[in-house]
Amino acid sequence: MKLHFSIPAAEELREMRGGRYVLRQLFGSAVPAFPPKFYLAMTKSMADERQSQLEQYLQNVTLDSNITNSDAFRGFFRKLQQDTFKIQTQRAFLDVYLADGSNIRLEIRTSDIAERILEVTLCKMGLSRELINYFSLFFFQDHDDGALSVVKKVAEFELPYVSLQSMKELQCKLGIRKWYMDPSLDILLMDCTASLNLLYMQAIQEVKTNWVKPTEGQMQELEFLQKKANKAKFLELIREMQFYGYVRLDSCICDYPEEGCSADIYVGNNEIHCGIKLPTNQTKEVSFKINRLRSWQVTFLGATKDGEEDTLELRFEYNDSGTWQWIILYTKQAFLLSSCLKKMISEQMMKAAKEGQEMEMKMPESTTNSQKSSIQQKQVVHSGFISRKRFLVRPNEDDSVFEKIREEDL
Repeated sequence: MKLHFSIPAAEELREMRGGRYVLRQLFGSAVPAFPPKFYLAMTKSMADERQSQLEQYLQNVTLDSNITNSDAFRGFFRKLQQDTFKIQTQRAFLDVYLADGSNIRLEIRTSDIAERILEVTLCKMGLSRELINYFSLFFFQDHDDGALSVVKKVAEFELPYVSLQSMKELQCKLGIRKWYMDPSLDILLMDCTASLNLLYMQAIQEVKTNWVKPTEGQMQELEFLQKKANKAKFLELIREMQFYGYVRLDSCICDYPEEGCSADIYVGNNEIHCGIKLPTNQTKEVSFKINRLRSWQVTFLGATKDGEEDTLELRFEYNDSGTWQWIILYTKQAFLLSSCLKKMISEQMMKAAKEGQEMEMKMPESTTNSQKSSIQQKQVVHSGFISRKRFLVRPNEDDSVFEKIREEDL
């Protein structure tokens, strides 16, 4: 799912509040080069190429949190979204859905960003402010067969009201879900009634929609605890079950172990788990571990033949038995998957930093300085890795983790 802007509006980026010039002045080389314009009449292929370049430019700009958190960026992006769909700033009502199907109706301004809407909604529910960052807004679809599709995570700077207007044909809803990939982090939220309720509602939903895979015996225990309304015990038990805390994607196509295979994908707990249906009709369960994944990129392939749906691919470079290879997933949820990968690596970095600090307290000063240097080096590598969704990295002769990422690779 792409960000919600129109290419004609994106073409006017320079003129809007100083546009790219202001961003370049504030953030320098962190802002990618703006794609050159064609000054002669464009053919259809040239127009398609220009559209792809502009989409890629805006996707790359939004990957740096220093940029997206700035007033300059949020100002022009707000105007960009509103101008695209000709929605003036005015008061409106917005429904935010919870995992049990209930909703909270908010009176908002159409120009309110997702960050503010999330904060207002969670505060209305009585959530402690220090826990807000453990949740996020998502666009999702409820299907007639009871299935649940999470379409995308809403960007903090996005205007949810405007985005929903652009997605009417998809019949999407705006909802709150937890936003972390390590199931053990549930423990940090158990002492707050509001966060406990949110986790409990989402866990029940994921059992109903077959995201979580309890055994028959485990299912009976869950049903018993649900009848007793023992939320804490329910969550304690479900953390032991397969795929709890994962994000499930809709079935898609992959090229592993051979082209054209369909796959059911679960991402979470430091892995991409694929249930791959082989041409022989057998199912092969494959787990791609995040610590063996070196890079990934999302590519917009254009619309489908009927023109109704965008085609996206996410490819990642994976070390399989000592050999690096690219694995390709063709999924409309490529950006959601990319966000999940980025989140898992971010959580790994925070965990490593915390363990490093604890180690410092126990180790002699000389050893501590050496360990700190090692941790910092690891963080630099991973920081460069997670800051971009769209890049191409190849191993060098020494098989180092990364080569330099060049602007022409974007």
